[in-house]
Amino acid sequence: MRYKYVLFDLDGTLTDSKEGITKSVQYALGKYNIAVENLDLLEVFIGPPLKDSFMQYYNFSEEQALHAIGYYREYFETKGIFQNKVYENIEGLLKKLKKLKLNLIVATSKPTEFAKRILKHFNLYSYFDTVVGSNLDGTRCKKGEVIGYIIDKYNIGDNRQVVMVGDRRHDVIGALENGIDCIGVAYGYGSVEELRNAKAAYIVHDVNELFQRIISV
Repeated sequence: MRYKYVLFDLDGTLTDSKEGITKSVQYALGKYNIAVENLDLLEVFIGPPLKDSFMQYYNFSEEQALHAIGYYREYFETKGIFQNKVYENIEGLLKKLKKLKLNLIVATSKPTEFAKRILKHFNLYSYFDTVVGSNLDGTRCKKGEVIGYIIDKYNIGDNRQVVMVGDRRHDVIGALENGIDCIGVAYGYGSVEELRNAKAAYIVHDVNELFQRIISV
């Protein structure tokens, strides 16, 4: 078994967070008199750093995007954070990987503080050696920065021992920037085409297939 460190994205990989994230974005956009009734249109905000998404999809300036994040958090901290659910079979996957004595780490662009609250709420926190996300001041929000921090923190000398598991191209790009494999999960919010074009090392379609891929490499 080559992989010793398994890095998991949170949104779209461990939990289905669509309702909470999209309603938080909807709330923030409403502060700018932008009404979006169809929450499906806001799925693009799941995964990437929020600032980038506000700037890309709504042409916000950097300053506007930072203010929008503040509005986003007004809703998310009290309501959106728990409008969320764990994907089926995830806890079983984590139990099996822990029995194999693998190091399980959450690597997310979501602020670390929020990620920890979510994992504790769903009784998943104890399965992870550590949780690394962005800082509340907006730093370390790129997935490549999060992964690089983890590699440095654990002083990992052989990056072939590390794999990133995520559902969006940003997970794949961040992994490639750090010279590690990425397993793309097609049950999340990124399409197979998105993951393939980003050059994910492997693509799986369900949690059982994910387990087999992690242990068979």
